[in-house]
Amino acid sequence: MYEPIRTKSVHTMAEPAEYPHRSREEELDIQLAGHLSALLAVTDELALDEAAERVAAQIARLRGTPPVRHAGLSGAEPQALHQRAHTLAGRALVVAAARADTTAAVLAAERMDAHAAVLDVFRLVGAH
Repeated sequence: MYEPIRTKSVHTMAEPAEYPHRSREEELDIQLAGHLSALLAVTDELALDEAAERVAAQIARLRGTPPVRHAGLSGAEPQALHQRAHTLAGRALVVAAARADTTAAVLAAERMDAHAAVLDVFRLVGAH
């Protein structure tokens, strides 16, 4: 009823050496650097200079080169920026934990706590 498949599957056609593969650790490094870079952009926009320098140092350690810094402002409200930073720090924490990077995990947890505290203030002020 059906014609048999006469060609090889695309999954078996390519030779393994034809495509470079990254290790799990390399993939996690890339993910962590990406989350930290996004966090850096928001941190720069919030003008949190000391925190931004600590985040930038971790990005430089992961990538081997200093990060590109945020060039402009998004115009977002401070509460939205702190929420975004809290979310990004949480993502960085998950990846840092997965790659067993204590330094990045501690930094991400500290940033989460700092932004959570600011968000609590916004909630208290908004409740009155």
